[in-house]
Amino acid sequence: MRPLDLTARPRRNRHSAGIRALVRETVLTPDDLLLPVFLHDDADDVPLTSMPGTTRWSIPGLVAEVGRAAALGIRGVVLFPKVEEADKSADGAEAANPDGLVPRAIAAIKDAHPDVLVVTDVALDPYSSAGHDGIVGPDGRVLNDETVEVLVRQALTHARAGADVVAPSDMMDGRVGAIRAGLDGEGFTTTSIMAYTAKYASAFYGPFRGALDSAPKDGDKKGYQMDPGNAREALREYHLDVAEGADAVMVKPAGPYLDVIRRIAEVSTLPVAAYQVSGEYLMLKAASAAGWLDEREVILETLTGIKRAGADVILTYFATQAAEWLTSGRG
Repeated sequence: MRPLDLTARPRRNRHSAGIRALVRETVLTPDDLLLPVFLHDDADDVPLTSMPGTTRWSIPGLVAEVGRAAALGIRGVVLFPKVEEADKSADGAEAANPDGLVPRAIAAIKDAHPDVLVVTDVALDPYSSAGHDGIVGPDGRVLNDETVEVLVRQALTHARAGADVVAPSDMMDGRVGAIRAGLDGEGFTTTSIMAYTAKYASAFYGPFRGALDSAPKDGDKKGYQMDPGNAREALREYHLDVAEGADAVMVKPAGPYLDVIRRIAEVSTLPVAAYQVSGEYLMLKAASAAGWLDEREVILETLTGIKRAGADVILTYFATQAAEWLTSGRG
């Protein structure tokens, strides 16, 4: 057969593993990943049935897991506590308890692994008897300004314990500016804020809420989390968070909102984070366990896709698994 008269043959840049590696535009590394971890005040580490492959850690177990992640090149962890029912209240006051679970966990991690970044979730849902991210008023609505006061106290409690980054996930208006002012007012000028800028009212959070027993007792979170149909609104939230002093911005969930990640990344002068949430994790785990997908291939492909969309930082429950593959050369 006579060859086609082609000057451009894109396949030349794909014909071998060497050339593909040489021209690859997006390269995933463990440096891109943050590991979300669940913890509780029990002595035992408990595998989570709602999220197979994850664990709700005791503080000693958590410290050991952080060490394992750090050895694989993961720079930081994000703490999510399961709070005892007896410690929950309408105002979520336990969130600012200096002797609470999260401050003790921060101190333990920093004592054992001082170079690991500790990121803390700032929101009231684990501490709220109502299961909402803020204080619920008599009409059933979440009160914005009253909640922000508690969030500032929570963020300060985490900073005093040694947190490197506080990550307000509540979606209250004005909380980034209030937290920045509170941190700076007490001298925590190097404590960063990673704002959940575009956190959507998503159906993909179910397994996470099961892991922390933090689902709303009544109603839903659509009055403060973003509508899944909106993208321009994410840019409005972005500009507000930047003006209020955020150091990084986040989109959550990641997979169904790659377009939002891209929109924000195109305008952002700040690092952009994205959270591959529990529902995304569970879908890939379940399909892989059933033999329908190749687990390694789909995990690395989805994480690469999130980075390609514009994320500089990816929060994922696959962090240690992915890092093992990447550091062993199998990525």
